[in-house]
Amino acid sequence: MNEKKTKTKKNDLLYERKNFWKDAPAAEIRQAFAFAGPYRDFLNQAKTVRESVAWAEKLLKAHKFQALPASKANKRVYAIFRNKTMALAVIGSEPVSNGFNMVAAHIDAPRIDLKQNPLYEDSTSSTACMRTHYYGGIKKYQWVSTPLALHGFIVKSDGKTVDVSIGDKPNEPVFVIPDLLPHLARKEQYTKNLADAIDASRMNLIFSGMQEPAGEEKEALKAYALKLLKDKYGIREQDFISAELELVPATPARDAGLDASMVVGYGQDDRICAYSGIQALLANLDARPKRTMIVYFSDKEEVGSIGNTGAHSVFIQDFVASLLRHNGESDGSANLRKTFINSQILSGDVTAAIDPNYPGVHERQNAVLFNHGIGISKFTGSGGKSGCNDANAEFTAKVIRIFDAQQVFWQMGELGKVDEGGGGTIAYIMANLGAEVIDCGTGLMGMHSLYELSSKADLYSTFAGYKAFLISD
Repeated sequence: MNEKKTKTKKNDLLYERKNFWKDAPAAEIRQAFAFAGPYRDFLNQAKTVRESVAWAEKLLKAHKFQALPASKANKRVYAIFRNKTMALAVIGSEPVSNGFNMVAAHIDAPRIDLKQNPLYEDSTSSTACMRTHYYGGIKKYQWVSTPLALHGFIVKSDGKTVDVSIGDKPNEPVFVIPDLLPHLARKEQYTKNLADAIDASRMNLIFSGMQEPAGEEKEALKAYALKLLKDKYGIREQDFISAELELVPATPARDAGLDASMVVGYGQDDRICAYSGIQALLANLDARPKRTMIVYFSDKEEVGSIGNTGAHSVFIQDFVASLLRHNGESDGSANLRKTFINSQILSGDVTAAIDPNYPGVHERQNAVLFNHGIGISKFTGSGGKSGCNDANAEFTAKVIRIFDAQQVFWQMGELGKVDEGGGGTIAYIMANLGAEVIDCGTGLMGMHSLYELSSKADLYSTFAGYKAFLISD
């Protein structure tokens, strides 16, 4: 028997992930690099949930999407709820109740929030400081002694609103939560474990350090800070109580690596999937889909998907009901349930790629590798698959067939070794509505850190995978 034929036949029996840079056509490699540039810009413009929603709405309007309720003739529609969660759809030629294809991602990210009554004068250091409370799963030590920008939204006592953004532009000041110098850290930090070395109650931001010349006010440092805020934003101290003010890394997203084959930046969990999802839907606008295509951005995934803007809320069900009405179909509970049962969803969330410094937390055979495409995770959760969705075999095989048919680079992986840790996504929440759901997203290094790392090959493969899935029958 011919040796070459024997080798080919044997390889056909094996599952072998492919390296994008090695096996992709030259034109696709160029597309991967081109796709990453606007993505970096998005990361720099959308550092908060509200900014992500505003960025997306502007993009949708440029592509002639209308907010619901919309003209019946318009098949491109979207809805925004509380300025923190949104969904967009292109209605297909088939009834919506036949089921839709959805990519569901979240747009919140771990961060440091200012407390509701944050500002105080610290007499021991002669500075005006802000008290903070962290949001989501962070390593606290990563957030000290690093340049931070202040972003947020303030509702003043008269009902007027103010957008805040300080620290991103080169000519703007940044903020710092100072760390303890090593010379004095022996008892305060070095005798403690890593999780306790930084006390959350001591993560106070140095906000300002000046006071009015010759001023004699009580708490003159705090008074001067309030004066600056009044002059710039027209706010007073009470307005902090109803504000949403967040500290995020001031450093912009950048190309990474000698070959510039990677992106480093804040918030890639999970805005890399959100960006890929919306761009995938827009890339299918001229394709005349049979099934309705939906992209859903949820909030509060990092703290349990709770609240009226999290995936547990009624928003996504209400959005689908509005699509049924818009398309002249019944939006009754029975038809709404049937619509979800007939639907298929990719829970677009990132997974952990093997880190060369910590390979031991993974089982390489069942882990995601950089540069090998979009990562499919049949289940997430922890331990005995606690809190997971665990997609069924039929749907897992269907997604793989879709990707293979469009020559999408993909790989199967899970989030670390059994009993090593684990994590959750919104997949089970969508599956609880009756839909077929599987986790499918980009592998990151340094997930939940200030500077997460992604591969441009995997970013582009995520886009290509979502595009193929959304348009599939």
